[in-house]
Amino acid sequence: MSTDPLDSGEPTGFGGCGSVTLVEGGTFCLSNRLGDVEPGKPHGLFFRDARVLSRWELLVNGRPAEALSVLSPEAFAARFVLRRPPRAGQADSTLLVVRERIVADGMHELLTLENMGREPTAVLLELHVDADFIDLFAVKEGRAGHARADVTVADGELVLHDHADRTRGISVSTTVEAEVLPGTLIWRVIVPVGECWQTEIIAQPTLGNQRFQAVAPGEHYGISAPGRKIEAWRDTATDIVASDPVLTRVLRRTESDLGALQIHDESGGARPFVAAGAPWFMTLFGRDSLLTAWMALPLEVDLALGTLQQLAELQGQEVNPLTEEEPGRIMHEMRRGPAGGQVLGGNIYYGNADATPLFVMLLAECYRWGADPEVIGHLLPAADAALSWITDFGDRDGDGFVEYRRATDRGLVNQGWKDSFDGINYATGHLAEAPIALCEVQGYVHAALVARAELADALDDPRLAQRLRDSAAQLRVKFAEQFWMPDRGWYAVALDGGKRQVDALTSNAAHCLWSGIATDEHATELVSHMAGTEMDSGFGLRTLASNMGAYNPMSYHCGSVWPHDTAIAVAGLLRYQHIPGAVELATQLATGLLDAAAAFDGRLPELFCGFPRARFATPVPYPTSCSPQAWASAAPLLLVRAFLGLDPHAPTRTLTARPRLPARWGRVSLRSLRLGATTIDVEAEGEQVIAARLPDDWRLRTQ
Repeated sequence: MSTDPLDSGEPTGFGGCGSVTLVEGGTFCLSNRLGDVEPGKPHGLFFRDARVLSRWELLVNGRPAEALSVLSPEAFAARFVLRRPPRAGQADSTLLVVRERIVADGMHELLTLENMGREPTAVLLELHVDADFIDLFAVKEGRAGHARADVTVADGELVLHDHADRTRGISVSTTVEAEVLPGTLIWRVIVPVGECWQTEIIAQPTLGNQRFQAVAPGEHYGISAPGRKIEAWRDTATDIVASDPVLTRVLRRTESDLGALQIHDESGGARPFVAAGAPWFMTLFGRDSLLTAWMALPLEVDLALGTLQQLAELQGQEVNPLTEEEPGRIMHEMRRGPAGGQVLGGNIYYGNADATPLFVMLLAECYRWGADPEVIGHLLPAADAALSWITDFGDRDGDGFVEYRRATDRGLVNQGWKDSFDGINYATGHLAEAPIALCEVQGYVHAALVARAELADALDDPRLAQRLRDSAAQLRVKFAEQFWMPDRGWYAVALDGGKRQVDALTSNAAHCLWSGIATDEHATELVSHMAGTEMDSGFGLRTLASNMGAYNPMSYHCGSVWPHDTAIAVAGLLRYQHIPGAVELATQLATGLLDAAAAFDGRLPELFCGFPRARFATPVPYPTSCSPQAWASAAPLLLVRAFLGLDPHAPTRTLTARPRLPARWGRVSLRSLRLGATTIDVEAEGEQVIAARLPDDWRLRTQ
């Protein structure tokens, strides 16, 4: 059996729509299943949020090749297995065409022709190349326009530059000499019987005076920069396996995708953070990157620390209505494309209500998981500035809740995780009016206050710790009074501008279990409503119950299923596992979600349609769903942690594990789990757990 990584049989795709997405760091390529980037489609090679290749089409004897298979063992690599179209009147072809592609800071393609016929074959190969250098947003929104490139041929290379900004460009070269024309590379080849012909094609983006390269000519996959990066990630990450082959396969894909989505800061440092998702969100996002890092803690802590450090550097310093920057606020997203500053008011946009408390929550969680205390100390001022933003800016009217309202008509109308224009609505389907106080955001604020109190205890500041806990307790009481709807049995998704309860039944309420703001009494009723077929699709929790006025299973936020959202709900249910039915519902939701993952070839997409499983036996893809997408990729890790009841506290050398593993999972093992300077192996099955290599000064708590 071949050991070539490109021999893996794991397919890749984009939203189930026949496209192939490859991603590494901030670069990605979207093509069809031939490997072609077709003009007029949202395909291309994207680098620094600009499309640097808008056409990349291979013709064999004047015609597109025929697709046989696409293999993609890693998120950044694929092998397109093709054949020359049969001659007229014939069913078979004797020429195998293989395109092996790696994406990193550019694109590298090894093109192989293999003659399986009984006589030499003559082949005319043409590669048609073009670029428009337009912004990612323009491609996403279908407003590509008629941007054009300046095309030149120099020293055997095809060179294209942005006509409007010559600092952006791309060069295309090949290891076997080709006839290079403006926009086309041509090879005339004779392949002997039983032999192969190969050439390497290298596409190198340029920005300013710098030229970037994915893989050097002749460089083997394993020693390439992306190959080394993913192996280094695997070497440091916890190895998680289960008896259940589906769960193990999903976890392997999770590890690969999170490794490929990692970006390192461009200042020359080694701080990693994760891009939100391909193809449209290949950049740092406050909320997405923080939640992904939280979910990925069982793999490693460094990703969370890098995310916190990067966000702290970009934390708001002044009031700027155009970007919605405010002192202490954690940014929403960063854009580096040609039109990045025109879309949401600036290259860095701050319009969100939840990233700021999530920042504080993650900092304390890193402390618990064994992060360097010195790094935690350096980040404390950013956490305190975040808490000040909650009081000074987040609570706009002084009622004790964090609300949002966009500052200009360029900003996002909704600024929670359901940030589509219609994402927050009443049971009747009518849209809520700003300013809006979301239920889950109040839960995050509660958890942030508790988290900062724990850090105050660690720093021997009991007065601050008590003040923060008192504030958290007051918020919990106020939240129960104003968000709970006793006649409905669930939390209002929000309070609107008139402080009226926005009464739809949504998955947002389940986040209140995860954050711990819900009372046991309320959790009992909430669990019963979440367990109904209106919320449980059979493949995960719907964002909006099917009996609500705005329900549409094919919508972005009003009835679809988001894997990360379901995983947070599962973690919340297991936090309240003493509530009747909570563990059973958590198991039911997790089982459905993993079944969905299996249907998506082991890779959970950003979202999928919320049709009931009884109607469609496999999950229906959402057409423009990101895949891979960071928090969807990380969701299985949160499932594993939640069912293990895994809650380390490295400073006190305590490992808590209270497993309630689904029977289907069998045995789950975490090997080389790093908690500070300590490395531990954990193995669990059912409700039993064993911790190996646990130092004598550590204790295992199972009750």
